[in-house]
Amino acid sequence: QVQLVESGGGLVQPGGSLRLSCAASGTIFSFNRMAWYRQAPGKERESVAGIISGGSTNYSDSVKGRFTISRGNAKNTVYLQMNSLKPEDTAVYYCNAGWTSRGMEYWGKGTLVTVSS
Repeated sequence: QVQLVESGGGLVQPGGSLRLSCAASGTIFSFNRMAWYRQAPGKERESVAGIISGGSTNYSDSVKGRFTISRGNAKNTVYLQMNSLKPEDTAVYYCNAGWTSRGMEYWGKGTLVTVSS
């Protein structure tokens, strides 16, 4: 059974930084796509950043230039470096991973990021 576990969330002041991590277990195959989503209180879940095999990345306009997604050396790990955090970045951040050609994807349970002074 594939499981994704996020870590690294917490409370940070505006302008600060956090690094989220996501590690997968339960598969020997490398995901061809890994991504981060977030859901703020009272809002829909939205895409934050994604990375596919080969290293191409995409970002939402709201985080472009501040957040960086990367894959780790360990198989099926992904990171989200978040800099210049704003109060509006407060949300539960979810890791997503899968094989797009198979239409299979998995979700972590999320990690809370709170940006507040």
